[in-house]
Amino acid sequence: MRDRELPVPTRDVERRISTRETAELLGVKPETVYAYVSRGQLSSRREPGGRGSTFDPHEVEALARRNGRGAGGSSSAAGDFSVRTRITLIDQDRYYFRGVDATELAARHSYEEIAEWLWTGRLRPGVTFTAPEASVAPARRAVDALPEHSSPTDRLRVAAIAAAAADPLRFDLSESAVLGTARTLIPTLVAALAPVRHDHRDEGPLAHRLWARLTGRSPDEVSLRALDTALGLLVDHDLAASTLAVRVAASARAHAYAAVSAGLGVLEGPLHGAASGLAHRLLLEVLDRGTAVPVIADELRAGRRVPGLGHRLYPGEDPRARALFALLAEVPHAAPALAAAQDVAATAARHTPLHANVDLALAVLTVASGMPSTAGETVFAVARTAGWIAHTLEEYGERPLRMRPSGHYVGARPPQPLPGG
Repeated sequence: MRDRELPVPTRDVERRISTRETAELLGVKPETVYAYVSRGQLSSRREPGGRGSTFDPHEVEALARRNGRGAGGSSSAAGDFSVRTRITLIDQDRYYFRGVDATELAARHSYEEIAEWLWTGRLRPGVTFTAPEASVAPARRAVDALPEHSSPTDRLRVAAIAAAAADPLRFDLSESAVLGTARTLIPTLVAALAPVRHDHRDEGPLAHRLWARLTGRSPDEVSLRALDTALGLLVDHDLAASTLAVRVAASARAHAYAAVSAGLGVLEGPLHGAASGLAHRLLLEVLDRGTAVPVIADELRAGRRVPGLGHRLYPGEDPRARALFALLAEVPHAAPALAAAQDVAATAARHTPLHANVDLALAVLTVASGMPSTAGETVFAVARTAGWIAHTLEEYGERPLRMRPSGHYVGARPPQPLPGG
């Protein structure tokens, strides 16, 4: 099932443009072009045997458009900016990892295989990630010391910090070193979580090990495949808020553990990684009351957004939700939760034309599997760590500290008298 060969990405071979051509397109002097380069707004490359710098015409066009939107036609580092990436493309209600349909990848390949594809552009069939005891032991001790009510993200963030402290080579930012860190950090995060099932075995695919830390139920093949597919679908989603935080940290040359910690800090917000927990509790209430109508009415009456519906990047259906719902239809005991999710979407559609998103699909998985409401947050965080590593590696290849926007000061103009005087 998970054996399709994938193409290896190739370098762009289209013509690059000279400094003079770049200056003409931007309507500036050549000296200003190099100022853009120094500020990280353009990247240049000197071709072998060439006498001057060359530029990517698409990047120049994007900068020209941004300049045109700026006040008075001037460019500002604080304005709207984009980040060049070869990792994820979201386009017309579909999304792609390195040009390959992400939902097809998740259907045919394991989470670990997708992570390797995202990091290297190469597929490693059958790869599994394992963590050395030297990394797991301090992470477990640190997590065990937390209060019992600590959130999953609290636990994962502490585990990442503990693993970093145990790694004297964490400041090696070479690609091979960061890949080595990634392949041990992700399983360390999972191993640091307390297992619910005491007959678990910390071996095999990551999804199997994670299952034992989310529910006490015995897993079946279809449910394990649903969890593994959910991990694969959630690996990356372009520049989400947490991913942007990761890239800012990597731009400052923070090591990979610190970059992941930055992402985990942002992920904890209710509008990001914790959103599936809200959808989980919504489904439980619908199941308890037998219909979504009064539940949705209560949400709207309170002025709350109905969780699990709509996504700003997908005017139509969230492709991650569509893929996960299709697989959940085969999961034993998932029918009631699926019906509740369909009831939520249909009832809300009378008020606003929103489609179910991946948070609602993930909530169906967690409810049907007897997992707590926080389980979706754990799945999301573990899955997205692979994407954060991919963005960290990509950012290490860019100019350091390029993500330094300038503040647009709107306070009192100086000089002002000293306070209290």
